[in-house]
Amino acid sequence: MDIVLCALLFFSSIVFCLSKGYSLAWALAVALLALWCAGLHRKFSVKSLWTMSKVNVPKSMIVVRILCLIGLLTGLWRSCGTIAFFIEYGIRIISPRWFLMLSFLLAAVVSYAIGTSFGVASTIGVVLMALARAGGVNEAITAGVIMSGIYFGDRGAPTSSCASLVAALTETELYSNVKKMMKTVALPMLLTLGIYFVLSQKNPIQTVDEVLLALLEEHFGSSVWLVLPAIIMLALPLFKVTIRRAMAVSILAAFILTVTVQGTALWDAVRIAFLGYHPENIAVNSVMSGGGFVSMFPTMMMNILAAACTGLLEGMGLLKNVQGKLSALRGKIGLLPTTCLSGTVMIMVVCNQTIALMMSHQVLGSIYAKEGREHEEFAMDMANSVVTIAGLVPWSIACSVPLSMLGVGVEALPYASLLYLIPTCYLFTKRFFYPVKSEASLS
Repeated sequence: MDIVLCALLFFSSIVFCLSKGYSLAWALAVALLALWCAGLHRKFSVKSLWTMSKVNVPKSMIVVRILCLIGLLTGLWRSCGTIAFFIEYGIRIISPRWFLMLSFLLAAVVSYAIGTSFGVASTIGVVLMALARAGGVNEAITAGVIMSGIYFGDRGAPTSSCASLVAALTETELYSNVKKMMKTVALPMLLTLGIYFVLSQKNPIQTVDEVLLALLEEHFGSSVWLVLPAIIMLALPLFKVTIRRAMAVSILAAFILTVTVQGTALWDAVRIAFLGYHPENIAVNSVMSGGGFVSMFPTMMMNILAAACTGLLEGMGLLKNVQGKLSALRGKIGLLPTTCLSGTVMIMVVCNQTIALMMSHQVLGSIYAKEGREHEEFAMDMANSVVTIAGLVPWSIACSVPLSMLGVGVEALPYASLLYLIPTCYLFTKRFFYPVKSEASLS
């Protein structure tokens, strides 16, 4: 009963935070406090609850370190003129009625090349959002389009840590999985392109503010050196440089350009890296303001709090009975719907894509094995459900982090078409990829 109360408090807190525009870190803090109270009610000692709370935190620090780099990068890309350069030339080059379509394709291609949703959202995504704001395009639609693009690669790129995790958990070959992922994403991709074609026609770049473009050029200049941080960020991962190192080098380049090309004082450049870029000119500020280490702080806290909540759930043994219930559910609604539903619930509870994948493998692996299902089928089922659904749960790290980088809220999610269409289409087309075997094994 105490756990039901914890769940009610958590989801009530989520609704309150979403309605008031507060960070979902507050909802996770409420959940953590409620779980501590439930643990004390169940006679766990304070020492054991503290140990449970911190057991998964070191794992979360991997993501936290990336978020730190993303915050520094987004602030310095603004101050050094990289984003202004892309705004100035992007608005002049891109056809107004193809903006959203091209935004999706660009985000998808880059995410496939470097294999990280966060990396693309914090670089190409920020640039595209700046273009949308400067051109009067609906920000929620643009952000939803970008969300679809960044998860195209996060789900199925050879360079993606998520795809590598799925392969490792299911003991399958990564590149074989990637080929199958391309086949299963073909239909949702076509439908998504159709949707974004219509949205592009109905939501073109409305105005080209020549005064703003001239102001950006005057403020930042038009040196070709301004694109160097972007080139570094996109090129280094292609040469097997880790995303963190690529970010670090890009940050250093942006910092040097901020000081040298833009003439910013050394201390002011450091301040921008941590507090964000906030130019005094009102017009420039409306398009360029943001970024910095502090902009990522609420998301970092969400990641740490989610890890602490997960540790308590595992330590108190609240997940032990899940497997038997899922086996019973599989008999009622089928295997893939059970995988989708259980994955959704796990993401909603643990708020972390990686942990949800690991838990899905843990509780569903024996069910797939009992039915004689291929490991490749299990890999595809998780890739086409848990991975993409994570990007649709507002308080999950996979959703909240990119939206925070893009500067929008949950109003963008209805437009993240690919994230809906991948699991939906797979539910109806899986039989063509993995024909259902005799049900005799279920009796």
